[in-house]
Amino acid sequence: MAVQQTIDTIIEQGMLPLYFNADETVSVEVLRALYKAGVKAVEYTNRGAAALNNFKKLVAIRNQEMEGLLLGIGTVKNLQDAKDYLEAGADFFVSPGFVPEVAAFAAEKTVFYAPGCMTPTEIIAAENAGVRFIKLFPGDMLGAKYLGTIKAVFPKLLFMPTGGVDTTEESIASWFKAGVCAVGMGSKLVSKELMAARDYATIEAKTKEVFALIQSIKTK
Repeated sequence: MAVQQTIDTIIEQGMLPLYFNADETVSVEVLRALYKAGVKAVEYTNRGAAALNNFKKLVAIRNQEMEGLLLGIGTVKNLQDAKDYLEAGADFFVSPGFVPEVAAFAAEKTVFYAPGCMTPTEIIAAENAGVRFIKLFPGDMLGAKYLGTIKAVFPKLLFMPTGGVDTTEESIASWFKAGVCAVGMGSKLVSKELMAARDYATIEAKTKEVFALIQSIKTK
């Protein structure tokens, strides 16, 4: 149920926002802005020394204030990362590549895992390990045409590009037309500039705009 709930939540919102900031307060306020915008699944990336402690704080705030929010961890590159963040309260794992031991651990714990894959060989390895949801990474290098070419080979898998997906209708629509179930939205949505300026109102407003755009594209 936990795996399917995560899949359903990401598909329903049509995107997975992801971000990291070394500052705990900024990390918390960005999460609040995303939640206010209607987001129900967020990926916090494991990109620095402060990430684990920040994540623990995010989980605590989520538990107090943000009912129904799934909080996952990205950039999971080894089994120890997965164990540490599961203990910290992670609802799901995302990797920049396919990590077999993380896939096995996630399956054992009944936790959603989305590995980053670039080639058909990597996608096949992930599928054979029981993975159902593939993060196409880096999305800007692969492009929507790439997915359109290979998708028929993987009819049982769900795909989400991350990296370089822009907030424009042209960019997002091209991916959905190619057959993705959602798009990963990183710095194009939660930019370093907006975080540095602590402009949480703009992050919230921009997220609402992208949300509406995605829902419009999905219904066409």
